[in-house]
This record gives sequence, structure tokens and C-alpha cells, in this order.
Amino acid sequence: MKFIILGKNIEVTEGLEAAVREKIGKLERYFTEDTEVRVTLSVEKDRQKIEVTIPVKGNIIRSEQVSNDMYISIDLVEEIIERQLKKYKTKLTDQHQEGGYFKKEYLEKDYMDEEEIKIVRTKKFDIKPMYPEDACVQMELLGHSFFVFNNAETDQINVVYKRKGNTYGLIEPED
Repeated sequence: MKFIILGKNIEVTEGLEAAVREKIGKLERYFTEDTEVRVTLSVEKDRQKIEVTIPVKGNIIRSEQVSNDMYISIDLVEEIIERQLKKYKTKLTDQHQEGGYFKKEYLEKDYMDEEEIKIVRTKKFDIKPMYPEDACVQMELLGHSFFVFNNAETDQINVVYKRKGNTYGLIEPED
């Protein structure tokens, strides 16, 4: 695996880099050697945050963990990513897709589902054209954390969602 380790408001010391390479390096058994792993370490007041992003064949494995100790955050993020990988592997196997950067041995090994994904409710609703700002207002009125709508500017299906710090995000398809 190829590591790209960045620091925001923190100097990435040899100790931190070694901890990241050791912990996240445990995931090496799942990936080919040319898999790129982006790690960003950041500090805001007493919040020690690590973000790990691993692009895999049209998808992204990503986790972000925060604690008051960077080494604890590093431990937590490795566990979460390993759990995500097992779910993703099950999805690939179920859909008979090719695994991209995953090692063949990992894809062939059988893992028990820790948490099976079950859809327990389906909603259908009329998607009306509206502007992203109006979609945010509608989302707030409904008390939801996201809202699907037809963007009146682009005539494409978009999603607005609530972010930390009372801000909003917009998800739109690539052209």
C-alpha cells in the first residue's frame, strides 16, 4: 500500500507516522501493493481527528474518527475500515463483481457477516423540481438529515444533507 500522510494544524512526527503505518498497514493483507491510502491527521482544540480514504474500483472506503488522543483515533479508524471492507467484500461477492485493488485471496476467503444489511422500509414520493436552498428548507421542515430532490437548475437528481456545525452539503452526479 502507498501511504499519503498529511497533517492539518499538527506536525506529523515520526511516531505518528509509524503508528499510522503500523495500524493501517494491517489492512495490507486486503489490498494490492499499488493501492493508495490517504490519511489526514488534524487537531482542533482538544479534538484529535484522523481521516482515512481508500479508493477502490468506483467506490471509496472512508472513515473519520475523533478522540482526545490521536493514537486512540488511529486505533478506532482501523477497526471501522476493516468492518467496512468485510461488508464491501460481501457486496462484491453477492454481485459477482471484480474486486479492483483487492487481493484475490481476500475476495476468495469467506467471512461471516457481522451485520447483515436489511432494508426494512421503502418510501415512494413525488420528486419535484426545486433549488438546493429550497431543498434544505424542506429537509429542515421534515426533520430529516438528508433530502432527495430534482435540481431545478440542472434537472438532475441531487441530495442535500446536514453536516457538522449546522452547515449543508450537496451531492450531485458527475457529468
